[in-house]
Amino acid sequence: MNGAPMQRRVIVVNPQGMHMRPIAAFVELAGRFQTDVTVTHNGNGNSVNGKSIWDWMTLSAEVGSELTLEADGPDAPAALEALAGLISTAPPVEN
Repeated sequence: MNGAPMQRRVIVVNPQGMHMRPIAAFVELAGRFQTDVTVTHNGNGNSVNGKSIWDWMTLSAEVGSELTLEADGPDAPAALEALAGLISTAPPVEN
């Protein structure tokens, strides 16, 4: 790896969008990595610190929103894989 940040585009599939619970799960997971994480909402161009729940709340990422995840650090590939999977996986449907 040449030290350049890595990026990955994802689509929000959660029917309720990125609300408090999935945001908290994302922030908690991102905190496990040494990598800096930036999330950009491709619809409005806003970028936030992916490890800050308060920053995340300003994105307004609804279902279908396209986000770009950027990871910069020693474990960037693993961080992107885990975080992209979290956003791209729909939660189980409750009966």
